[in-house]
Amino acid sequence: MAELNKPQRTFCNLPFCADLAELEADVAVLGAPHGTPYKLGTASHAAGAPAAVRGALDWYSADPAQFDFDAMTAVFGGARVADCGDVRGDLRDGPANRERIREAVGEILAQGAVPLLLGGDDSVPIPLFEAYASRGKGKLGIVQIDAHIDWRDEIGGERYGYSSTMRRASELDHVSGLVQVGARGPGSARARDLADAQAWGAHIFPAREVHAKGLAPALQAVPKGAEIILSIDVDGIDPGVVPGVMLPAFGGLGYQQVLDVIHGVAARATIVGAAFVEYVPERDPAGLGAQAIARLASNVIAAVGAQNSQAG
Repeated sequence: MAELNKPQRTFCNLPFCADLAELEADVAVLGAPHGTPYKLGTASHAAGAPAAVRGALDWYSADPAQFDFDAMTAVFGGARVADCGDVRGDLRDGPANRERIREAVGEILAQGAVPLLLGGDDSVPIPLFEAYASRGKGKLGIVQIDAHIDWRDEIGGERYGYSSTMRRASELDHVSGLVQVGARGPGSARARDLADAQAWGAHIFPAREVHAKGLAPALQAVPKGAEIILSIDVDGIDPGVVPGVMLPAFGGLGYQQVLDVIHGVAARATIVGAAFVEYVPERDPAGLGAQAIARLASNVIAAVGAQNSQAG
């Protein structure tokens, strides 16, 4: 059984589920402050993100009775939501952190809920993706928003760090497709990494292309009826919206564009998981980025609520 820490405040003051075996929810919020560090013993630059995002919204934005004009439904779309706390982390043991995240996500999936993971850096989605291997429901697609394509094979010998997320995803037998949106500026990728991604079959839509042509080509690359995990590295969003990131890259997606990705994917496919990673609250003293992330997460929840309503 996964060992979870109770947060000081749950996401939008939602109920806390202390025991995943007793989880009764459509969406389960799970914090993962620590993933696979590049430097052992050093806390992730995004370790404070889950707490900051959880506390970002007040009653006005978190009251399920309010009508949400972003989602065109009530806040959370009628979905039952619980906060399951934070996965316990070890600053010196990346493999143990990955195993704990896999275990917690696996238990959430076993209870029939959609995991909504709050990182932590962009290494924490790797065990999230891995946890879906046991579902036995066919192939899985990933839609990534990110300023970087994350196809490095290793950095300093570490293959599970935050620059290798999509390459590790591509190696999983149950992952059949990647749609990557928002790449821009100089990042960690080399020309060979881009070539490897394209050779594998990843659909890559750089930010300049999105701004020139809109999001329709990226959304059309999402197979109709597929099961999709949304993997949102918040540096994919323009720093005017989310300034608290490690490497700000100008020209990113706007808030409305990210909304369009969330609801556009939900219109074509089924959202079965989501992750929001790489927020650095210390670089966002006004907390506006945390509010934007929490609102986007609320829209993911509402999209899941809508798809459950349609299925029922």
